[in-house]
Amino acid sequence: MLQPETDSVIIAAILNGQTGRYTELVGRHQRYVFTLAMRFTKNREEAEEVAQDCFVKAYRALGTFKQDSKFSTWLYSITYTTAMTYLRKKKLDTQSIDEDGGFIQLENHISSYTANGSMEKQSGYHYLNKAISLLSPDDNMIVTLFYQGEQSLDEIGQTMNMTANTIKVKLHRARIRLKEKLQGILKDEVNEMI
Repeated sequence: MLQPETDSVIIAAILNGQTGRYTELVGRHQRYVFTLAMRFTKNREEAEEVAQDCFVKAYRALGTFKQDSKFSTWLYSITYTTAMTYLRKKKLDTQSIDEDGGFIQLENHISSYTANGSMEKQSGYHYLNKAISLLSPDDNMIVTLFYQGEQSLDEIGQTMNMTANTIKVKLHRARIRLKEKLQGILKDEVNEMI
């Protein structure tokens, strides 16, 4: 049985002129990059825009990837930086509109539900994702990379430009805040049922 090619082999092929192989890297990592972008933007269209921008940036900078870490760590670092830049720009745009007296943009807390939304709403996964979305961007990123991305503390540190010990402390604090958010969500749900 043939083993799938590693990211490093595909990157080498791309750098040697087989640029069409970049779609393989995108295919491998697009779901997770989108998930991270969605955690920051909380809006599907904006997350798609951020994710696309990340892959364009990664393609343009592929020659600078030193391969001393995994490609996914490098890509998630680009995703983190791109998402944070996007949010800062969006905040500046929103503030300038607000200062002109135009309107105040309110956060959209309306969840999109499928036809079976009640079943999704009852799932623990739904509540967990909802709680994670309420965390600060840094806490959100650390929790997502650690649990869903299955990255080590060192890899997360490289992504976020922090030491592994700092990430360990931040992860511990993020877990506490996540627990508080989850308890609040579940308490609200119970109160609505009663």
